[in-house]
Amino acid sequence: MKISRITIAASAALAAIMWTGCAGDKNATAPEEQPNYVDIKTMTDLSEYFKYSPDRGTVISGHRGGMVTGYPENSIESFEKTLSLMPSFFEIDPRLTADSVIVLMHDAKLDRTTTGKGRVGDYTYKELQQFNLVDREGNVTPYKIPTLEECIAWSQGKCVLNLDIKDVPTKTMTDFLKKQGVANVIYTVWRPDQVLEYLKADPNATFSIWCRQPEELDAYDAAGIPWERVMVGYVGATMDQAKQRLYDGLHERGVMCMISVAPTHDVCLNNDCKVEGYKTEFETFMRPDIVETDYPYLFMRLDQEKAPIERKL
Repeated sequence: MKISRITIAASAALAAIMWTGCAGDKNATAPEEQPNYVDIKTMTDLSEYFKYSPDRGTVISGHRGGMVTGYPENSIESFEKTLSLMPSFFEIDPRLTADSVIVLMHDAKLDRTTTGKGRVGDYTYKELQQFNLVDREGNVTPYKIPTLEECIAWSQGKCVLNLDIKDVPTKTMTDFLKKQGVANVIYTVWRPDQVLEYLKADPNATFSIWCRQPEELDAYDAAGIPWERVMVGYVGATMDQAKQRLYDGLHERGVMCMISVAPTHDVCLNNDCKVEGYKTEFETFMRPDIVETDYPYLFMRLDQEKAPIERKL
């Protein structure tokens, strides 16, 4: 596996020194030795990318693909912009058009993130191309709604994609991914039965699972899911010492613990407030292995390296 600076701490430290522009400015200058690509060709590469280690730096995931001013969510242009600044992988949202093309769109309706109106599923893919994507601040961009096929093709040799599937049926999605024949895409699932359903349809499937309570970990065990296929465990919005058994259990099974700050610190009104909130997550009793955020580039301001003394093993 060819990795371009997969260690987040080293990249963040370099970026903090070199990138002095205003965070969020689409004209900001990217650090040297960019972009931060990772080349995942096999399942072994994928497992290595998500390999848990108590001393590994915190990995950042771009929620809805991440965003910067001028770069809207769920767009290839935003992925590329983020990787020009720092390493990341991307959670994205597949949804079906009226003619069964899989596109990236979080909401069922176009209204919030595009210049269009109405439901995504009421338009053909060709019809959707009349609209432009809109960034988080409401700025109309020149970018169009991408297909998942375009996104996967772009991602080869560059990053991992985590699919938070909206309205795409299991068979439709698994048939599509089997045809793509790539190793850098994982499925988000919420329950043990979904893991088994996807594996029945796609024996090569790998996963990011929702596992927010110790009892949910027990349920996955009881279902007999193959833990070697689980790369990420989403454990909630923060690390909670009362759930130590959950974190230890996931780590023992080789699974990285991910929190999401999208519903918490990401909603602060300014970047300084967001960053101060992110810092609190790094100062908890156990620093998260992965942080999912709408704004990956803001983590360039932070030292993401884990000091072993901070970890409770």
